[in-house]
Parts: sequence; C-alpha cells; structure tokens
Amino acid sequence: MNVTTIGIDLGGTRIKAVALDGDGKIVHQQYYPTCDGDEDTVWKQAVANAVKEMQAFTGVQQAPVGISAPGLPDNSNACIACMPGRMQGLENFDWAAYLQQPAYVLNDAVAAMMGEATYGAAKNKLNVVMLTLGTGVGGAILIDGKPYQGAMRKAGHFGHMVINDEGYPDITGMPGSLEDCIGNCTVEKRTLGKFSSTQQMLDAYRSGDYFAYETWHRSLRQLAAGVASIANILSPEVIVIGGGIAEAGDDLFVPLEGYMKEYEWQPLGYTTPIVKAEYGDMAGAIGAACFALQKTQAE
Repeated sequence: MNVTTIGIDLGGTRIKAVALDGDGKIVHQQYYPTCDGDEDTVWKQAVANAVKEMQAFTGVQQAPVGISAPGLPDNSNACIACMPGRMQGLENFDWAAYLQQPAYVLNDAVAAMMGEATYGAAKNKLNVVMLTLGTGVGGAILIDGKPYQGAMRKAGHFGHMVINDEGYPDITGMPGSLEDCIGNCTVEKRTLGKFSSTQQMLDAYRSGDYFAYETWHRSLRQLAAGVASIANILSPEVIVIGGGIAEAGDDLFVPLEGYMKEYEWQPLGYTTPIVKAEYGDMAGAIGAACFALQKTQAE
C-alpha cells in the first residue's frame, strides 16, 4: 500500500489520527481521548499508540509523521515552543526522539489550512488564507504554496486583529479583537447573558428572534471588516473559513458576502472568493500529514 504520511491532531479533548496514501486518500483514521489534565505521559503515550496503529494498519513502519497541536512551534518545527496554560509537558517536547522516527510539528490552524490547500477547498491554489471560527478565531497563511509562519511562528493569528480600539482587551491584550467579535468564547458577553453559545443564538435567529438577529449581524459585519482587511493586505486567491461556526452555512456565508461587497477594495470589480472548508474535524490531522510530506521532500 502506497502510504506516504501519518497525521496526528493533538486536541485538548481528542487525538485524531490519519494515514494518507500517495494520492491523499485517507486509508485509515481513528480517534483517541487526549486526557489532558492527567499526567502528560498519558496523552504522549496515546499519540505513540495512534502512530503505531496507523503503522500496523498500513504495514509502513517509518512513514514520516506530522503533528498538529495548539501553540507556537519552534523554528525547525520539531516541537511546540510556546503553549502556556494547558497541555503541560507539550512545550519543547521532542516528538521525533520520542517516536523514534521523523516527526514535524505545526500549529493546528496552519495544519487545517495545509489540508484544505493540498486536497480540500483551496486545492491547487498557491496563495491562501484560512480562518477557523470556533471558541476563538485562528488562522493561517499560504504563500507560493508554502505555509507562512513568520517570526516566532505566530503568523496567521487573525483573531487578534483590532476591530474596535475601544473594545475590551482579549487574551493577548488586543482591544476589540476579531476573536471577541465572533468567537464562541464571548457569546454570553455579547448577548448580555441571553445566550450561552453561538448555536443557541443561531437557533433563536432562525426562529425570528430580533435580538439574536441584531447580535449575529453585528458579529458578521465585524467579521467582514476583518476579512476585507485581510483580503486588502494579503490579496489571496481564496479565503477558506472553517471551524464550528462555519457550520452555520448560508446563515453565515450569504450575509458575509453582502457585507464584503461594502467593505472590500475591489479593483476592476475583482472580489476575493470566500469558501467553506471541506474537511471537518480531521482537517488538522490531514494537514499535518501534508506538512510532513512537504518537509520530507524538501530535505
């Protein structure tokens, strides 16, 4: 079986694992509990077990491994260099030495973008931006077919761009950030306690609740201002939107397109396409595998 790479997505709740063949087809996938909060040896061993299962299923013992994880990787993408507050034991952990085979680590949003750019919604595109809308707002940038990670590997954190300079500071200290405008983490604050989640607000919105309508559209206008800024600065071929909030479907994408027509600079009538991510919760694992393949081919 022509298996090229193994991808692991190390999430706070679940570990997702995939094995891809040479055409990018998933030949095996599996979920495992992360058990964050337990001794770090537990979830590290779970990753090792996931790799072993992929190897056993495919019969390939030394396929390179890509690992998608929260936090900022080091300059060589050998480990996560900065992940304060959770996943204790993740920072500076050498996965290649632990797994005893080639392993490459990257931020989870960058991994999701790599999956979409290689096989998904942005396939065959060289210059791509991805936004992940969920609890917070993540993002990633592809330039000339390669992920742009920048100094400190923190490029693409679009959630921390300022939309309202008089707004409350977010977790990084940025006032009125895009993350606080639309992330699930601030729904309760944005709705004055009426809704506890984006899904709950959307249910009310679809039932004709005026307050939910006003709140949701305010968030979409602010999202459009952020996305238009990204389009004007980076001029990508396409912007991919993923994450749990993207599952709102037309309730997100149709009004967002309308607001983009107001905000985006459109020379000669050109508008930046905005598309929904094709991959669901396996995007990070798929993208990690794609990244490992790219790194292996470059060596």
